[in-house]
Amino acid sequence: MGGARPAASGGASGGSFLAKMRGIYRCSFFVHISTMADDLFTVELKPGQVLARGVCRHLLSLDFVSVEELVPERGLRVDVMALGRKGEIWVVECKSSRADFQADQKWQGYLPYCDRFFWAVDESFPVELLPEGTGLILADGYDAEIVRMAPEEKLAPARRKAMVAKFARHAALRAQQVRDPGARLSWG
Repeated sequence: MGGARPAASGGASGGSFLAKMRGIYRCSFFVHISTMADDLFTVELKPGQVLARGVCRHLLSLDFVSVEELVPERGLRVDVMALGRKGEIWVVECKSSRADFQADQKWQGYLPYCDRFFWAVDESFPVELLPEGTGLILADGYDAEIVRMAPEEKLAPARRKAMVAKFARHAALRAQQVRDPGARLSWG
């Protein structure tokens, strides 16, 4: 009734590698996922998703946590929403080409849901197409750099509270989806 199982019976407290590996199966998936290599799960990402990955990594280095494809209201879906330690909310739209940018007719609808709005593009994107008064992030699949800080338009407290709750629910649903892919989840 207590104490760790000895390594010889499959516990992780012993010194053998095999015993430690057996212990992994009883641990949470999330404890070990961060130690896995980037290419362990070979999923073909779309160009915008590749940019989003680099953006999310960079935002994490700035102490912002992020989620992808959050729906602030029906008919809108932001590529990346980031939440800072003090509750600040940034939205980043990832554009992989001129055509992708020109097809985007909804970006101004995202402005009421964030304190700062950014475009994320790769180094070959014609940045002169991007509107003034927005932030600019250069990104690739592994990192990013803020080239132009977006102006700040602080959210009203009630809107911020609603968006933080929506962010938390979205993040929790994503975590649940990873833990239990067969579960029926409600994204509404």
